[in-house]
Amino acid sequence: MSASVDQATQRRRGVGLIAHDPAQSFGGYTLIAPQTAGGCVFLVDIQGTVVHEWQLPVRPGRHAVILPNGNLGYNGSHADSPDLYAPWSMWHGGDFYEVTPAGEVVWRYQDPAHHHDAQWLPNGHLLYAACERVDEGFAQRVPGGTGDPATPLYADVVREVDRSGRLVWDWHAAEHLDPARFPIHPGFGRYHWPLVNGLGTTADGLVLMSLRTTSGVIGVDRASGKVQLHIPPEVVSHQHAPVALDNGHILVFDNGNFRTGSHVAFSRVLEIDPADGKRIAWQYQDETAHLFYSPFMGNAQRLPNGNTHVTESSTGRLFEVTPAGQVVWEYVIPWFAEYPDAAARKTGPGQLNSVFQTFRYAAHQLPWL
Repeated sequence: MSASVDQATQRRRGVGLIAHDPAQSFGGYTLIAPQTAGGCVFLVDIQGTVVHEWQLPVRPGRHAVILPNGNLGYNGSHADSPDLYAPWSMWHGGDFYEVTPAGEVVWRYQDPAHHHDAQWLPNGHLLYAACERVDEGFAQRVPGGTGDPATPLYADVVREVDRSGRLVWDWHAAEHLDPARFPIHPGFGRYHWPLVNGLGTTADGLVLMSLRTTSGVIGVDRASGKVQLHIPPEVVSHQHAPVALDNGHILVFDNGNFRTGSHVAFSRVLEIDPADGKRIAWQYQDETAHLFYSPFMGNAQRLPNGNTHVTESSTGRLFEVTPAGQVVWEYVIPWFAEYPDAAARKTGPGQLNSVFQTFRYAAHQLPWL
């Protein structure tokens, strides 16, 4: 190994603040919970300076947010979560904390079956994805995927709990989805179906779910559990992070794995009109398509000035674009490390600066700063 050349490719390309147009950027502060920073969460100003940080007792399962009361909502990796299948150790969470700016834990909730996304709802409840093993008969009904058909199959459960930890709503994919309509793509293993990697809620009460291994976004009616909205695989490609916008549209980070009809892999951000689930009202992709690509994780956030904050997760690259698609801010996460456990390193090897999602906040949302 060279003693003089940094072997972390992304770090060699440059880290920290890369670009900034103050006249067009929304400004504000960006919250970052790097996957491999050992539970350290950073609040970074628009110049790339760390202005606050938290040290949590566990590494992130996925991400962190600033709650309406100014506290940190943290999705931590549960130390005792069972090893369900090979990538589980990298993407499970299950140890949730609410922490004050001073670092005091004021609420904690645990569910070792949790994975991927969680939403801290305005009423104080927690909405999150978990999973359960299905019987062999049901597993045989799920088409597609690769690997031994006898491999244990886990299906998603979406749960909502209140501040006391009481379950107030749940939804089981195996009870409400027809496997024939949601086949696993051949590029994914047969261990998790349909793998809900992102959640959201709409103004009319639907629960949005991003389906990773089958591709597509659904909107589920809480009362009946039925799918009332479907953005199909013809529109999105193994996406993440569905967000309902004020105009009724849905913002999605479209990863682009196995994109039909494309000879190169690329990501894009889509704003979709859910009226028919297929009309793209706005999109962003790099002019040189493959230069914006995250094969896993990722999110987009519509900012109050109309710009969009984008997390290109796999490279730790964060950027802001105008409605016209101009990049007006770019920052590359400078904190690199390996996953601490061997199982996660096998799925995600190397020195990483990856992050599940990041979010931008205005100064008035951080009155304690």
